[in-house]
Amino acid sequence: MPEFDQQMNTQQFQEWLQTRAHKSAQVNQARPLLMGILNITTDSFFDGGKFIAPERALSHARELINQGADIIDIGGESSRPGALPISVDEELNRVIPIIEAVVAESDICLSIDSCKTAVMEAALSAGAFMVNDISGLASDGAMHLLACVQRPVCLMHMQGIPTTMQENPSYQRHVIDEINHFFSERINACLLMGIKRENLILDPGFGFGKTIEHNLTIVKNLRQFAVHQLPLLLGVSRKSTIGKLLNKPVSERLFGSIALTVVAALQNAAIIRTHDVDETLQALQMIEAMNAI
Repeated sequence: MPEFDQQMNTQQFQEWLQTRAHKSAQVNQARPLLMGILNITTDSFFDGGKFIAPERALSHARELINQGADIIDIGGESSRPGALPISVDEELNRVIPIIEAVVAESDICLSIDSCKTAVMEAALSAGAFMVNDISGLASDGAMHLLACVQRPVCLMHMQGIPTTMQENPSYQRHVIDEINHFFSERINACLLMGIKRENLILDPGFGFGKTIEHNLTIVKNLRQFAVHQLPLLLGVSRKSTIGKLLNKPVSERLFGSIALTVVAALQNAAIIRTHDVDETLQALQMIEAMNAI
């Protein structure tokens, strides 16, 4: 039986990224890393308001670490369908104290979930190690910042903006072709700006400007994104596609989330972003055990 890895610190995560760069995801059988979600928001679709108080946010960060998260993704602005943007100051007031508090007692890798350049910069200075940007570094100065600091960044595909992205999502090309085209453009733009290839992670944006069919197509055909030879992050946790297909409220979507995660892991997804670290880890450990035989 294999010995299952524990959560990693920032140096170990950087080393992990370097081993993944330039390699096809199809030949890497390692267990996906787990990115635990910490939403410090009032209106996120699953846990809005639960962790807006700093002491509760820090307590949840500790819980995610204890459950086996490799990375904690800290966000202060909801990106659920229909969500309205908040100011830079409000987002900073939510995320910076929690980043500093977690860094003070743990060396776990922290990610800042933001599309604002000023928030990215402040969060990285406070101790976050990577950027998770749903806009794919579209904000003014974002690419320049990442080129200067040379930190890992996840580029996500999204059609539109959270406020309106689910009103009528449609694509002229096949959704996989559309996302791959977007990835190629953003990768090239990052490289031209000076961002190192080994710092890039890709996310096809399950639920971000996609229909149910689009979302299922993405998970079913995840291997088609391996053409970019970069780590792939997937976030399906408790999303509305699961709720609509199973007719379940958000509180009862764990099993649907796990099913999609298993399909993604069997196609060598590199990072799974989840609200449910313990349960997801158990599923991934079983896959890892079978791969080890």
